[in-house]
Amino acid sequence: MTNEKLNELLTPLVTDLGLEFVGIEFSPSRGSSLLRVFIDAPERAVTIEDCERVSREISALMDVNDPIEGRYTLEVSSPGIDRPLFTIAHFSRFVGSEAKVNVALPIDGRHRFQGRIKAVEDDRIQLDQDGKDVHIVHANIVKAKLVPDYAALGFAAAPKKNENTGSRKRGPKHK
Repeated sequence: MTNEKLNELLTPLVTDLGLEFVGIEFSPSRGSSLLRVFIDAPERAVTIEDCERVSREISALMDVNDPIEGRYTLEVSSPGIDRPLFTIAHFSRFVGSEAKVNVALPIDGRHRFQGRIKAVEDDRIQLDQDGKDVHIVHANIVKAKLVPDYAALGFAAAPKKNENTGSRKRGPKHK
């Protein structure tokens, strides 16, 4: 079962529950695969109850359709502050935000990029990587997620030890 088919199967179920289907991460494995489903709630935070309800409904749907061979673990989660970006619409929604993007086929010898999403046009994402524009075709993206702005979220980095803390560094001992 491809990610596309799983998306087609799960999107209407999550939408019918009044939630947004963000996307999935499916990691097949010989022993036990992992199916992680990301959901969001319009105008509010996702609750544990939302995740439990979606998990129950997905489990029932998966039992009936049996789209995954063998054993698998189902996880239902909110996208979190490092929100994954699956679709062109996700990139459009977060123009101006910083993102990390991994690509399958290298661009100028690189597979990993991090920068501000400048624009989205058709199936291309324009990223500002260190002051240089990088154009990435959506189909080339393996994984993408937002980079949280901790300062804007009110989680400024803690000062390093001995810097601005009033403590004094000891000098070397001399005999």
